[in-house]
Amino acid sequence: MTIEQIYTGCLSQGAYYVESNGEAAIIDPLREVAPYIEKARKNKAIIKYIFETHFHADFVSGHVTLAKETGATIVYGPQAKTGFDSLIAKDQQEFKIGNVTLTVLHTPGHTMESTTYLLRDENKKDIAIFSGDTLFLGDVGRPDLAQKAANMTQEDLAGILYESLRKKIMPLADDVLVYPAHGAGSACGKNLSKETVGTLGEQKLTNYALRADMTKEEFIKEVTDGLLPPPQYFPLNVKMNKEGYEDIDAVLESGTQPLSAEAFDVAANETGAIIIDVRHQNEFAEGHIPQSIFIGIDGSFAPWVGTMIGNVAQPILLVTPPGREEETVTRLARVGFDNTLGYLKGGIESWEKSGKKLDHVDGMNAEELKQLMEKDEIEIYDVRKPGEYLSEHILSAHNTPLDFINDHMSEFPSDLPFYIHCAGGYRSMIAASILKSRGIHNLIDIKGGFAKIKKTSIQMSDYVCPSTL
Repeated sequence: MTIEQIYTGCLSQGAYYVESNGEAAIIDPLREVAPYIEKARKNKAIIKYIFETHFHADFVSGHVTLAKETGATIVYGPQAKTGFDSLIAKDQQEFKIGNVTLTVLHTPGHTMESTTYLLRDENKKDIAIFSGDTLFLGDVGRPDLAQKAANMTQEDLAGILYESLRKKIMPLADDVLVYPAHGAGSACGKNLSKETVGTLGEQKLTNYALRADMTKEEFIKEVTDGLLPPPQYFPLNVKMNKEGYEDIDAVLESGTQPLSAEAFDVAANETGAIIIDVRHQNEFAEGHIPQSIFIGIDGSFAPWVGTMIGNVAQPILLVTPPGREEETVTRLARVGFDNTLGYLKGGIESWEKSGKKLDHVDGMNAEELKQLMEKDEIEIYDVRKPGEYLSEHILSAHNTPLDFINDHMSEFPSDLPFYIHCAGGYRSMIAASILKSRGIHNLIDIKGGFAKIKKTSIQMSDYVCPSTL
């Protein structure tokens, strides 16, 4: 028996390859399916099943394409309804993969079709659970994403999740391995661990939601407390996962079209495409196409595109580092953004050589900020998440989280300079690009963000450990 976790850091997502005696199953595959097919081919195994733990909201799964290319059966748990051929399993239904068995444990609560798959070896011993978004390491799935589809409140769903955990998962042995769908960084939970594999016994001891003496009322309150609104692209990804989507090869062919500076400019004007610049934030600050949006490829790229752009049908044009065009289009497609029209051939240098205008972002280092604060009262905007801000912040700074900056445009000064920062410079540059695209140019980015600010004598709030918030 082989169990392999295939973890994608930019999505904080774990897919799984399970193989036994020449047969394989893939659990929660990513959109690009070639690695799974190649792995099975190398091992001389046949992919028999594709198991989905639920209709994912934060990424587009590869189930439809993988089934088309391999003939494998797509399996969902009870209450799922799909727009493609699939097997809707019953609770406790068993599926053989070589000498091992995957058993369906219907665990609704995160969504109503949410299912955990219990792996047993040839001796019927419980080995592992593939828990999807039902159980993470350190947390459980948020119960607010499926409210509309289930016609329930988040409290109703949290109560159902409480029962699922206690009746289906917690009775299992402590040595059962837990393979979740996500780790730290995912928006599908609040307090996910950086670890991506653990044991159920460890979770019973450390996961707040699995306390043995926890009442349902306590569970509902703690699981729903502090939930931020989900990114706006989530329901659009759910729709694609339920109904199907275009093969990624077609998306790549369209999205990797090289465009001259002139053709790029024409395409932007004629289609209403958003220009996304994925270079490093320092390169973007030095020179970029006016009104383009910075979201760097070397960060949590796809989730931030989903959060800031929202509409997966939005036409997109790309400015990329050389040779990273296909990677960028692939990572966009992972979260459902399939309408990429091409990229700027020759990069920003070709735009500049064509005589077209460039814009830039004014910056200042942390020491310069300290000196300025000693002379004047200035407006500082901290675009980190509320928990980061509450943990420690510049006393005079406002908290305007990047996730919701589009709802707070009126809060920024229209005439006087103001200063923005995040933790390290990535998110504040996204914020700067969005503000500038809306005609707000009187901003200064603090280079290096809060990490550099903390090294100065600027007055801070008292530190509070984020885990206590």
